[in-house]
Amino acid sequence: MRIKTKLNLGVGLLFLMIIILSLVSAYSVFLIKQDTENILEDNYNTLEYSRNMILSLDEAVADTNKSIHNFKGNLEKQTQNITEPGEKEATDSLEKNFALLEKSNSDEAVKKQIRQNIFTIMKLNLNSIKQKSDIAKHTAENANILIAVVGTLCFLIAFNLLINLPNNIANPIKELTLSIKEIANKNYSERVHFTSHNEYGDLAKSFNTMAQKLEEYNSSNLYKLFFEKKRLETLINNMHDPIIGLDNEGLILFANDEALKIVGLKSEDIIGKLAPDLALSNDLMRSLILKEPAGELQKKQPMKIFANGKESYFDKETINITITPTGEETEINIGDVIILRNITLFKELDFAKTNFIATVSHELKTPIASIKLSLQLLQNAKTGAMNEDQNQLVESIKDDSQRLLKITGELLNLSQLETGNIQLNIEKSNPYAIVHYATEAVKVQAEQKQIKLVVEADENLSEVKADSEKTGWVLINYLSNAITYSSEKSTITIRLKRENNQIVFQVIDTGKGIDARYKNKVFDKYFQIPGSQKSGTGLGLAISKEFIEAQNGTIGVESNLGLGSTFWFSLNA
Repeated sequence: MRIKTKLNLGVGLLFLMIIILSLVSAYSVFLIKQDTENILEDNYNTLEYSRNMILSLDEAVADTNKSIHNFKGNLEKQTQNITEPGEKEATDSLEKNFALLEKSNSDEAVKKQIRQNIFTIMKLNLNSIKQKSDIAKHTAENANILIAVVGTLCFLIAFNLLINLPNNIANPIKELTLSIKEIANKNYSERVHFTSHNEYGDLAKSFNTMAQKLEEYNSSNLYKLFFEKKRLETLINNMHDPIIGLDNEGLILFANDEALKIVGLKSEDIIGKLAPDLALSNDLMRSLILKEPAGELQKKQPMKIFANGKESYFDKETINITITPTGEETEINIGDVIILRNITLFKELDFAKTNFIATVSHELKTPIASIKLSLQLLQNAKTGAMNEDQNQLVESIKDDSQRLLKITGELLNLSQLETGNIQLNIEKSNPYAIVHYATEAVKVQAEQKQIKLVVEADENLSEVKADSEKTGWVLINYLSNAITYSSEKSTITIRLKRENNQIVFQVIDTGKGIDARYKNKVFDKYFQIPGSQKSGTGLGLAISKEFIEAQNGTIGVESNLGLGSTFWFSLNA
């Protein structure tokens, strides 16, 4: 039987019994009330009329007319209230005797007869009251029995519902709850066994079907894929670097908690939305999806974002995801992953390093200049002659101080570049003058190694947009390096030519060249080719690169091991 049917039957029967009990109680009260009203209406009133007639009869001596009138009124009421057997005859006899009394009101025999008649009527009604009281008592006893029987049935039905109904409902639910807990603990072999053909049986059947499908799903590859997906999402969310994933249409597939923090949006506001649409109202999102122009990968600057309560620096990396579909050879693009690496700590350390270098370099220039001045005084003949050993020591100190001055100058230039304090005076400059200035600056250094400097320049070259001092510094650095790494009595060529709208400066040497492994690193800060003589800081080429790129120029090197090197840069004509 269905649980709903059981509940309807049980509660319905109890409800019906309560209605029956209520009807029986009401009917019993009605019967008792009716019996009581009969006594009041039929008998009590007659006794009241009889008592009044006796009082009137006794008062007839004092006031005959009034007493007769009262007696007659009560007698008329009595004749209208004849309800008991024999009462009519007694009342008729009373009327006859009263008629005789009206003719002779002093006849004591008639009065006596009248009293006898009244007493007879009273006796009949008193007997009737006793009988009706017995009937009412019997009615009340029957009502009590009937109410007790119906109440007992209601109690038995309610007690049965109280004992059985909670267990019938709660026990299957308890069993089902335990089974659900087992399923939650990945025990997908758990089943519920309800044999009854009711709602619980249907529920058990549905639950077992669900458990079976879960067991099949758990054993399938789809579950494994879903599990791995959850694992990846957890790993991504626990990473400290902001990560955003896009499909090939720009739809945002995922964004970890760090990404949501810096973007300033909730998960529901970003997941499943098109990145270009969000970029319309979110400046940071616009910066994130902005593609880097070709050829400017090395120039990109860290992104400055207010995060973690301070200005933070992030290095953006966009990874393009491609796959090769099964059975095909061509890769297809399926989306991008944007990773923001937090480099704030390193940037702060770099700022501290730059400030330290700038301070130290600035403070070193003064004592080095003083040393050079002292050396010049020593070499002056007016201060006295020096022997050969002293001259060698002075020359050695002079070389070292010159080297220190160059190093501090490079460090100071680097710190100015990194802090953005360097000032460029870009104007129309004569390329021939720049080359002449550079060759004159290294002429003595070249003569010491008997190296010949050859200038090959196209005729009628136009002026360049450049800071002639900084550009000359770069060319001097090229020539100094070429002289350092070239053998004695060799030739260094300075070539000046025009390519398209660019003026190209080249320094070509015949030294040992650069290994292909190191060509991409020679412009990095502090890098020196392994095995080469350590004559500097490794900053010259890095500063040169910054100077040229700050003037919207390009810089590079062409070299083969054993065949020399060609360092070049180009500026807009």
